[in-house]
Amino acid sequence: MADFIRPGRLFRIVRFDPSHRQLFLQSEATTADRTTTRIEIYIGHVELMLLQPVYGNGLHIRRAAAEEFAVLRERHGLDPADAEYTWMLEPDGDSFVIGGIPSWREAEYELMGDREFLFDWSKPWPPDFPVETGHVL
Repeated sequence: MADFIRPGRLFRIVRFDPSHRQLFLQSEATTADRTTTRIEIYIGHVELMLLQPVYGNGLHIRRAAAEEFAVLRERHGLDPADAEYTWMLEPDGDSFVIGGIPSWREAEYELMGDREFLFDWSKPWPPDFPVETGHVL
């Protein structure tokens, strides 16, 4: 299982498209935490989410453990079939998303040029600058 772990970075929700059920989170390069990359996370086919607008201490995206899902199921009346698609966003928090497999992209901010988003479906992929990508499995 490949989790997405980025401790200590500031992440925020930057877009949610209800008609396409797409959620986007982003961490900008900042001098405060001495980072130089932009990180974007995309989750499609969102069915349900309980989120904070800002995550000030990073993210740890992973599939919900059986015990965690049992608590969420009881609290929110979830269908047992949702267990496979329930993603926790924090190591010890209650934030979760029920949706497709989360994808992430990370690139040096200064190399992005005029590109506003790494998940920009109108731009060619892969871009002409180095980028790291992955999925939470």
